[in-house]
Amino acid sequence: MRITGIDTYVVGNPWKNWVFAVVNTDEGVSGLGEGTLNGFGRTVQAAIHELEPLVLGRSPFDIADIAMHLWRDVYSDGGQIHGSALAAIELALWDIVGKVAGKPLYQLWGGRSHDTLRAYANGWYRGGRTPEAIAEDARTVVGRGYTALKFDPFGASWRVVDRDEMALALALIEAVRDAVGPRVDILIEGHNRFTVATALQFADRMAQFSPTWFEAPVPPQRIASTVEVARRSPVPIAVGEDYYCREQFAELLQYDAVHIVQLEPQFLGMTAARDVSGMVAAHNGVIAPHSAQGPVCSLACAHLNLATPHFFLHEMFDEFNEPWEQRLLTHPLQVEDGHVVPSDRPGLGAELVVEEALRHPYRPQNFLPLFRSGWERRLGDTAGNG
Repeated sequence: MRITGIDTYVVGNPWKNWVFAVVNTDEGVSGLGEGTLNGFGRTVQAAIHELEPLVLGRSPFDIADIAMHLWRDVYSDGGQIHGSALAAIELALWDIVGKVAGKPLYQLWGGRSHDTLRAYANGWYRGGRTPEAIAEDARTVVGRGYTALKFDPFGASWRVVDRDEMALALALIEAVRDAVGPRVDILIEGHNRFTVATALQFADRMAQFSPTWFEAPVPPQRIASTVEVARRSPVPIAVGEDYYCREQFAELLQYDAVHIVQLEPQFLGMTAARDVSGMVAAHNGVIAPHSAQGPVCSLACAHLNLATPHFFLHEMFDEFNEPWEQRLLTHPLQVEDGHVVPSDRPGLGAELVVEEALRHPYRPQNFLPLFRSGWERRLGDTAGNG
């Protein structure tokens, strides 16, 4: 069996253009991957096709070697763009191997470690940035069976915040805690916003509401800043979604300050993601992979999580996206009472419905503008101005 080509599709979800790759072979078996990256849909699509010559004629079973060549041989560090393109191709290869073997991916990656995966809801807080609105949305989410939910209460804040904004952010956290009660995990998303000092101010003041973690409180480029916050924060710090190579995780983990690691398989590829997962285990940590891209990423993360003994929580965005997303795959990931379980169908267990994909074209306004007021409504192109 040899690889003959790659087809790509950019699907215009209003808050993030999704990028999908279908790797084809000379025996008629194809595999599905995803390379979504906020704001860079067409760029990643182009990168996939620039890497395509490196895989033509190769056996899709030689995944580790192919992944190494896709990263090494271009002799450039293309960052998240490079990682997204590599990951899209590599995941499609795993899908092919699973189909040929007649096994779901989690069986190829170590077998089942969990009966179900507890999920946390994300993307649910679209009703407005007031305590009343977010409390109502939170109650709705818990009513659907979720026992954990994540949200960013910080509006368009960046680096520092004034007193009124800090008070509002804390009021939103308090409102969610009051709405869901003491037994539900609440996860606070920082989106890499703050200085070390501001992050620690927030961490100290939000601790009274017992968050399970404070995610990405400072920019990821200076790992020392993350370590400083993690060591001084009364709330556990969770990071990792921005990193795209093993070496970044190795540097982070050597400090033994962060033990909730949100690796992003879509920036790493699954071979590297599984390596990183092993590194986390060696540092007595847990993984909660970032799964806020598209529906193929969700499936891939679910398979990884099911095969990982030190899995913590699964991120679930799909239930809070556009309704037509459920028609985009033949078998999208499903949630039952706040838990997900990947199917036992071979490979990823789903195919792209190309006809549905073509109904939703790329639009440049489709990205998440995190430092623009009202971004949390995720209106994208439907707002007319992003």
